[in-house]
Amino acid sequence: MPQPSPAPQSVTLHQGSRVLEIGFADGQNFRLPFELLRVYSPSAEVQGHGPGQEVLQSGKREVQISDVAMVGHYALQPTFSDGHASGIFSWNYLYELGSRQQEYWDRYLARLAEAGVDRDAPMAAAGGASCGHQH
Repeated sequence: MPQPSPAPQSVTLHQGSRVLEIGFADGQNFRLPFELLRVYSPSAEVQGHGPGQEVLQSGKREVQISDVAMVGHYALQPTFSDGHASGIFSWNYLYELGSRQQEYWDRYLARLAEAGVDRDAPMAAAGGASCGHQH
């Protein structure tokens, strides 16, 4: 079982640079771009309901975070400017994204290239790919 991440000490939204800065008790400080958070949202809308069901996100370079709600003492729930608000980012997940940020970016860019999708292309309509319920 993975070790829990250290507790967060500070969370700051930088709207101009579109970065969420989060500092942890172990001294780690991460600057997570809003785009990275949006394309790796832990919501079912993005991650699907199982392996291989992930929905490739595009057109999120300029996304903003308009609001952030605390979820208990374990997570943040951002509201993104494109209307996405169902992702609950645990401290562990935020720590993971921060500590392996380059790996996540590289994986995202590779998935876009593999799919032949431009990073700035608007999201395609879901069409028949819906899982049958609202997110």
